[in-house]
Amino acid sequence: MSAPSNMSMPKARSDARLRPISFCDPAVTIERRDDGTIYLRPKLALSDYPERLTDRLHHWATTAPDRIFMAERDGGRGWRQITYAELLTSSRHIASGLLARGLSAEKPVVILSGNTIDHALIAFGALYAGIPFCPVSPAYSLVSKDYGKLSYLMKLLTPGLVFADDADKFADALQANVSLGTEIAAAFGALPGRTVTMLADLMATPLHPRLDAVHQAIGPDTIAKFLLTSGSTGNPKAVINTQRMLCANQVMIRETMAFLKDEPPVIVDWLPWNHTFGGNHNIGLTLYNGGSMYLDAGKPMPGGIEETVRNLREISPTVYFNVPKGYESLLPYLRDDAALRAKFFGRLHAMFFSGAALSPFVWNSLDELSVQETGFRVPMLTGLGATESAPFFMSVNPRTSRSGHIGLPVSGNDAKLVPNNGKLEVRVKGPNVTPGYWRQPELTAKAFDEEGFYKFGDAIKPADANDFDAGFDFDGRLAEDFKLASGTWVSVGPLRARFIAACAPLVRDVVIAGINRDEVSAIVILDLDGCRLINPTTPIDDLSLTAADPLIREAFRERFTKFLATSTGSSTRITRAALLDSPLSIDRGEVTDKGSINQRAVLDARAALIEQLYAAAPPEQIITL
Repeated sequence: MSAPSNMSMPKARSDARLRPISFCDPAVTIERRDDGTIYLRPKLALSDYPERLTDRLHHWATTAPDRIFMAERDGGRGWRQITYAELLTSSRHIASGLLARGLSAEKPVVILSGNTIDHALIAFGALYAGIPFCPVSPAYSLVSKDYGKLSYLMKLLTPGLVFADDADKFADALQANVSLGTEIAAAFGALPGRTVTMLADLMATPLHPRLDAVHQAIGPDTIAKFLLTSGSTGNPKAVINTQRMLCANQVMIRETMAFLKDEPPVIVDWLPWNHTFGGNHNIGLTLYNGGSMYLDAGKPMPGGIEETVRNLREISPTVYFNVPKGYESLLPYLRDDAALRAKFFGRLHAMFFSGAALSPFVWNSLDELSVQETGFRVPMLTGLGATESAPFFMSVNPRTSRSGHIGLPVSGNDAKLVPNNGKLEVRVKGPNVTPGYWRQPELTAKAFDEEGFYKFGDAIKPADANDFDAGFDFDGRLAEDFKLASGTWVSVGPLRARFIAACAPLVRDVVIAGINRDEVSAIVILDLDGCRLINPTTPIDDLSLTAADPLIREAFRERFTKFLATSTGSSTRITRAALLDSPLSIDRGEVTDKGSINQRAVLDARAALIEQLYAAAPPEQIITL
């Protein structure tokens, strides 16, 4: 990939008009209590929602039977496609097979595969039968060295059937973690010494005589799926996702992002289905609005982004979802390829990001390219949500959207803001909120307050202290904040965002250290794509060489120095930094397969590096100012 010809910071195009889209701006009433607690309640009531998500499958299979629901690359043979009518037929037969096996919440379906049509078929079959399923990160099977998390969750969930699309690929994980009494199913491949049920056989199951009655009995409280989240503990928690949560949340999304009603959405998507963003938000809005999802086997990293670019050269999305790293990786290609740019922006109503803050550099660059191509800025949307809220909870509006801004609660969600060490801790109550964690009542009890509000663990602050209608900004995770030895609180979230923005495009993320120390320091996770803008010869995948590269270190020091000049006190003054020279570990819980970084886990795992940062005479790899 060649470096862009213009490496200067692009100018924000706030003077250019936004592309007009249908959108319902969140609006709230405000109640203040004497103890400082604030309640935000949406002014618009939530519209009715169906009792089960598969009601929408029936709707579209009837009204648009031949429309593509999902497509994936089929080797060199173009796109494998499945229509709404085909999905309904396959779901009913697979559901019949699952019912015949007596599966239930006590013996659910566990899916080890990545995003594939075969994965979707098993998931929708389980949904249709009212049998919970749990999509598991493939990294737990294919990247993990000790299978620690996979082993733990198998004991937690006690599955009755485990599905892997490719039995050969997942053979070691299956042999090590699936008991002999548990059925294994696969789309293809074999497992030495084990019987494997083939997906084709499940799809050929005769319709169960009670299938329609079972499907009709599925209601709002029926568990649809379990989604795993680790939080700061390292061990997976199984978040219960009910039909009510999924259906209510889709109405919240559709009523807010009203442009989804204007035409069926077309999305090109890689976001993993074992996370709520990809597996609930994106699959759900595709189904609910009769859209088409093109599966992207690419990833926002060197060697993976090229597949995303290939797909976007063929498919023009109406709305595009990604994490900040995805936009960062895509940006150079959009700059350099006019045909790709025309295809990408051609019918794009909006872009959406989640998972972390999008740097102003990337945001402004996308605005610049959008204006160049269409004459408009394509709205960039985001908000605040969690696995426990299905996930849509707060949303910006297109006019005020900016990095760090999360907007207001959408219809159906009441927010409660509780004073906490000088910040406002945010909590939520609504039909999209989980009833709790599967088989972990003690964790469930800790997650909710006395009024039944789910505690995010996040802090937010008003964008305008005198006008709450202006929405709120993200103010960090409370569990990440800490005190210096002086007793001064360090607010990690805002500091982290400022540091990343100041060091763009070199830094993908930063871990802030300094608990009980005299000053704040930083462990810096470099962005290899951004580093190649400084030195195009930087190795594509060697973090140690990049961290030691004199050009990269000097470029970082220059930005670091400018950042330090903006510090206003000990809680914002970072004077030492280490450029991380080894990858973060999924086994140690430092990073998820989506790229989200667990600050506390990194600090725990990198204790030796922390000591080097604070040494009286730090080693030469530590950058000090």
